Amino acid sequence: MNDKIRHLLDQISALEDDLRQEVQTQEANALFQIKGKRVEFEATVRQAQRQFKTNFFRWLVTYRPQNLITGPIIYSMIVPLLLLDLCVSLYQATCFPVYGITKVRRADYIVFDRQHLVYLNFIEKFHCTYCAYGNGLLAYVTEIVGRTEEYFCPIKHARKMLGAHSRYARFLAYGEAKDYAARLEQFRVKLGDVPPPHK
Repeated sequence: MNDKIRHLLDQISALEDDLRQEVQTQEANALFQIKGKRVEFEATVRQAQRQFKTNFFRWLVTYRPQNLITGPIIYSMIVPLLLLDLCVSLYQATCFPVYGITKVRRADYIVFDRQHLVYLNFIEKFHCTYCAYGNGLLAYVTEIVGRTEEYFCPIKHARKMLGAHSRYARFLAYGEAKDYAARLEQFRVKLGDVPPPHK
């Protein structure tokens, strides 16, 4: 990786940090506070939000029929998701200590907090919980597999790839053979001291 690319990646990281900080500042100005795992709104905000809640029967009548029809297909995906979760978590628990890779914290990726939104009825909260689990799980798995790829093969592909994980940009260029073994070892050493993600 040449100096210009490294410099651009550092700039991107700095901008991402600035963006996270700005989002946190905006959220701090919002009318809620995070206390442990609980999100608390000011009483006036909660009262205003309750006015937007749709009761179950009205929601059922106005809900799109195609969503109800496809519901069993969507929710049947919980089986492969749970199996994936179990397998990847077991893999990380057994192999990462052997490789010296810092473990991925599941709670950083799978977040359940939408149940505190009083404008959602219990079915909407259930949908939100399912989506939070599915998307959080996939992000958790992506980070585990990304660290694994960085440990075994931190080399970019020759062809352009969509949806690359966050670690990919710093991988070695395709065909960059000089000092490969030494550079691979540098990647491996860094994986033993992965800082927690920015919040």
